[in-house]
Amino acid sequence: MKPHFINRYVSILAGLILTSSLVTAQSTGSQVSAPSSTPKPASSTSQDVIKIGKVTLSGSLRFRAEGWDWFDTSAADDEYWFGAALLRVGLSQQTERIDWQIEGAFPVLMGLPDDAIAPGAQGQLGLGATYYAANRNQDAGAFIKQAFVRIKGIGGDKASNLRIGRFEFNDGTEMAPADPSLALIKRDHISQRLIGTFGFTHIGRSFDGLHFARTSKGNNITFVGARPTEGVFQLRGWKQLDADFYYGAFTKSLKTSSSEADLRLFAIHYHDGRRAVKTDNRPLADRVADTENIRINTLGGHYITTFKAGSGKADFLFWGAGQFGSWGRLDHRAGAVAVEAGYQFKGAGFDRIQPWIRGGYFRGSGDSDPGDDRHGSFFQNLPTPRIYARTPFYDLVNNEDTFVQLRLKPHARVGLRSDLRHIRLSSEKDLWYLGGGAFQGQTFGYVGRPSNGERTLGTMVDFSFDLTITPKTAFTFYIAGVRGGGVIEKIYPEGKNTRFAYFELTQRF
Repeated sequence: MKPHFINRYVSILAGLILTSSLVTAQSTGSQVSAPSSTPKPASSTSQDVIKIGKVTLSGSLRFRAEGWDWFDTSAADDEYWFGAALLRVGLSQQTERIDWQIEGAFPVLMGLPDDAIAPGAQGQLGLGATYYAANRNQDAGAFIKQAFVRIKGIGGDKASNLRIGRFEFNDGTEMAPADPSLALIKRDHISQRLIGTFGFTHIGRSFDGLHFARTSKGNNITFVGARPTEGVFQLRGWKQLDADFYYGAFTKSLKTSSSEADLRLFAIHYHDGRRAVKTDNRPLADRVADTENIRINTLGGHYITTFKAGSGKADFLFWGAGQFGSWGRLDHRAGAVAVEAGYQFKGAGFDRIQPWIRGGYFRGSGDSDPGDDRHGSFFQNLPTPRIYARTPFYDLVNNEDTFVQLRLKPHARVGLRSDLRHIRLSSEKDLWYLGGGAFQGQTFGYVGRPSNGERTLGTMVDFSFDLTITPKTAFTFYIAGVRGGGVIEKIYPEGKNTRFAYFELTQRF
């Protein structure tokens, strides 16, 4: 790390350690049951619930300090820290037939870099630059995050419910497996690949529409039809965007005496009617002239399982999707696949740290010919990309990601994780893509940088530390380094390495 980056890193680390110590000292000392892996605050007990008559008051306050040391350039500031806070406050009530909730969000951005956008392909240098570009001199926002009514027992069927209004939705989370290992794999390696709230950002996204779900006897049927709201990097989160999606899924739980599995089949229709210039590998003039709508259909599924193997537990994951439709004036044909496996060691002293090793491969197709009438880049719709790119300098479009991962659980309150990833472009004739989908009317939501005929994006190694301080208080530290490959070296010849770190403290109430 550069000395300037280290000095800021150490000072913020000291401040957050002090804050964590104060929070711990003021806690009630309640015991926390051992989480399955990455710790998170446990559900509130009845004594913790804040009641106003028959209405429940709940919320959260999250602080984060982010440090970026982006690939080097002399054209702008590629090294900086900034801070952010997000307050969410909601009122809700549950009755036998109807539930309702209204929740407000109040994000604040502090110390954004005002000189971290370089000209040409070098572009925005980290997410601090992205927040600045989306908001300029605005540093705070206030909007309705959720406001919905849930009707239970639709048509006399107690297993069915219908939610109408503004809500959050993440694809792949329709059913939570009973096996904690399977639940963690589903959360961190399946959910939000195509539709997500992008909750890592300081604003996030919501959806206006309807959500139907029916769960019974280990099966779930889900249908969602909705429009995304503004937000994500933009502090204004009030309006709907001129985009919509229709999502349908069938999920089934499969259990035996020695294994548990989760199977899902899904279909998505995505439409984007905005007139924002599309991001793809065509010349700019062709993209500006193409004002026709995007209409993409995605068919796919996943299968994940855990099973006993020797003294430990093994797991396997498959996720795949194919796409067809229209990308403006172009026909769209694309696809993606992920295959992963892992093993948790048990006994023989392993129970003290609970090592869990996983590895896998992902490929999202890229476009091989910018001059033909077909668009072949896999499209993520409205995802939460940070789950799959923990240092968010890439996404799953035109991407090959090979990884090895280690998780350790040395204490009931502590979770450790480290990933080693090698990332390449699927096609050197396509772009290096970054983004998370539509979040404002005037920009597309994805940016693309040229490959310059190269394929290797880089190698990343990272480390995260998660601590459950109390049942409602959590602390996270994350740090990563990236050694760029040929794609990055051609764009940033002054330095092809990047570093990213953050500290986060979350308090729920």
